[in-house]
Amino acid sequence: VLHSLTKFINGHADIVGGVVIAKDEALYKKLRSVMVTLGFNMDPHQANLVIRGVKTLSIRIDRAQESALKLATFLESHPKVSWVRYPGLPSHPQHELAKTQMDGFGSMISFELKGGIEAGRILMNSVQMAILAVSLGGVETLIQHPASMTHSKMDKESRLKAGITEGLIRLSVGIEDVEDIIADLEQALALI
Repeated sequence: VLHSLTKFINGHADIVGGVVIAKDEALYKKLRSVMVTLGFNMDPHQANLVIRGVKTLSIRIDRAQESALKLATFLESHPKVSWVRYPGLPSHPQHELAKTQMDGFGSMISFELKGGIEAGRILMNSVQMAILAVSLGGVETLIQHPASMTHSKMDKESRLKAGITEGLIRLSVGIEDVEDIIADLEQALALI
């Protein structure tokens, strides 16, 4: 099993790390040998920061998931949003499956703005509370517009083939007051 410690487990966007877990002892010994040889170890300060993050993981996830459902519901009803993908919404194509597999629906939301790439740029330049970032999963609400940020070097046709539409927005919901996050998105959406 591989886990990123950089995102939700640490949760504070202040370390880079990961964990490799092996059930089989022979595999563990092979992995351990490579890890020791290559120096795959975390310094004590980073390890302490991860321990700090793990202590609050459950409460952060609970809060973010609760807020994400409220945000997804808000976005789904907004006239400048074409669609919302969040497994906690009954409109999600796999909502029923998600209910059987998940204790909560996570805090990642994808949605499509009407108005394409220009609408995405306006939203990114207008949010005041949500932080523009390509690394998602922290305590802060993070937002990105792949067509103008992470995938801007790809041509439009390649982006669309990969499922990255012009108005696609990715939102990683943090632990701030959900009404503040909604207000931030609402004021930014009003400018589109």
